[in-house]
Amino acid sequence: MSNNYETKRRRVRQVPAVIIIDQHTLARTTIVRLLAHELAGWDFIDMMGIENLDSAIGMDVRLVALDVAGRNVESSSLHNDLAAISELFPEAAIALLSSTDDSAMASHALAMGVRGYFTTSLPIEIAIAGIRLVLAGGIFCPNPLGTFATEMPKSDRPPPRENRTNGNGHARYLSVADFTPREADVLAELQRGHPNKVIAGKLNLSGNTVKMHLQHIMRKLNVQNRTEVVARLGQAPSTDHEYTAS
Repeated sequence: MSNNYETKRRRVRQVPAVIIIDQHTLARTTIVRLLAHELAGWDFIDMMGIENLDSAIGMDVRLVALDVAGRNVESSSLHNDLAAISELFPEAAIALLSSTDDSAMASHALAMGVRGYFTTSLPIEIAIAGIRLVLAGGIFCPNPLGTFATEMPKSDRPPPRENRTNGNGHARYLSVADFTPREADVLAELQRGHPNKVIAGKLNLSGNTVKMHLQHIMRKLNVQNRTEVVARLGQAPSTDHEYTAS
């Protein structure tokens, strides 16, 4: 009764939600506590497997993080899990949690439409920045930009999903490893359409510091303005404002 009541209460509130699927209780609870601190006011649901996914139907699920659990990217079990998640929560981003730093597996996963690949070797601040980037519509992997382009022959890559490229056909693989944690925070807020003043207030930074971070971001992405930064991530920029770093 209490579980049903809690589920209904969450549905009524319609606050953003994140689902963590990991068979290890310690890992699940640690991730949930970490994210609860970073994303105050969000709902977090932890599960051992996908069997209880339907309990979250009706919630505003923004991200589903799935533990690879030692499976390889060709595993039918992993493919079935990803398919089930996509069917129930088509608007949610999917991230994989892995205990191995396997760049080839990360490459395959991203080509399949997974928007984040997180390994246990990542520093916490990088992982948090990566999650924010994924939630903002970007794509996270621990490898530098361009690494995947040379790791897997074109003929061996799975067919890309429609949202894998921007309007000019350029790949949108981005890595928080190319940004400092603070730059990744600014990038995530920029993706939400926030002006410099709001970003400064939310991140407790001065306006000049925000401009500096934006300049660094634009230099690393080889773009000229905020609109191009957002387009580089494959999202339509906000139509309410047009800002530059200066």
